[in-house]
Amino acid sequence: MIKNVYIHIPFCKSKCKYCSFFSVPKLEFKEQYLNSLKKEVNTFYKNELIDTLYFGGGTPSLLTNEEFQSLVLMFNLSDTSEVTAELNPETVNYEYLKNLKKSGINRLSFGCQTFNDNILKLIGRRHTAADAENAVKFAQRAGFRNISIDFIYGLPEQTLTDFEMDLNKAIELNIPHVSLYGLKIEDGCYFKKHIPPNLPDEDTQAEMYLKAIEILTKNQFTHYEISNFCKNGFESRHNLNYWNNNTYYGFGASAHGYGNRIRYFNTSNLEEYINNPTEHKGKHKLTKKEQLEEEIFLGFRKMEGINIEQINNKFNINFIKKYGNTINKYLFYQYLKETNSGFTLTDNGILVSNIILADFLE
Repeated sequence: MIKNVYIHIPFCKSKCKYCSFFSVPKLEFKEQYLNSLKKEVNTFYKNELIDTLYFGGGTPSLLTNEEFQSLVLMFNLSDTSEVTAELNPETVNYEYLKNLKKSGINRLSFGCQTFNDNILKLIGRRHTAADAENAVKFAQRAGFRNISIDFIYGLPEQTLTDFEMDLNKAIELNIPHVSLYGLKIEDGCYFKKHIPPNLPDEDTQAEMYLKAIEILTKNQFTHYEISNFCKNGFESRHNLNYWNNNTYYGFGASAHGYGNRIRYFNTSNLEEYINNPTEHKGKHKLTKKEQLEEEIFLGFRKMEGINIEQINNKFNINFIKKYGNTINKYLFYQYLKETNSGFTLTDNGILVSNIILADFLE
């Protein structure tokens, strides 16, 4: 039974220079898109009781309160369901957020990226630092307690001091969840063809990440996943479902889903999706080997690490025997450490996690 839902809202007023996610500035198609989205949901969703519902983008806050509510009402939710919307600070005000809460949204994720106005301009963000701060305060005034904020580190001209100021601002605003992402310039983004000057090097990015762990954990945040920190009780249940390698629906253009050992994805062409929202662009049934590798890869993203007994029972293997040489190598380098149930990455191990995980993926 699938209990988690991701919905992609692909519209943006303009594309940020670092963004390679699927988004389009074609708001004139919004009504058609939402009609097709509802058709897809009605085709595949089986009225399961939903634990988490997540609206990502793009810019979901380009939806009206009524449009949000019409989508939320399509799902069987309980009083304890987590319903998250990603928001851009410049698109919201107090009235919008107050009505958003009435529509059934109970968790917000603000794409802040930094509180430095100069850097915000360099990366193509439409909001200012004041917009971000006001959006958080409006949300708190509207009754939202479960608020997350995204930061990117390693941005053009960003110094360690700049990044520390961002973190301290989040703490000052009493935000209970922080997500951190190192800047990666990937195919499909503006920066790929127009590399910005004064990018922090890898060593500086690593220093920023370790400083974030230091500052946030000193301020009652738990580092519960490689990129995520929260105060007690404010973990992202939706994202934990991914990292626990559980199933989920993916609805909307470019959305991915997972169920019955099959990973599927939708087209990243807006018009194609609108015309045929019920046909998946691709499907792949995972082999047992692929399932095991995903279990290890996703498990190591969580700071609690992997549970050996669970993996042994699920895949009928002896984990220590199968991966003993790899484990011992990274224990020796102090990139792994032992837990009561298995192994987890150390802070320095996270910095080279891609190399470590590649050793586990045969």
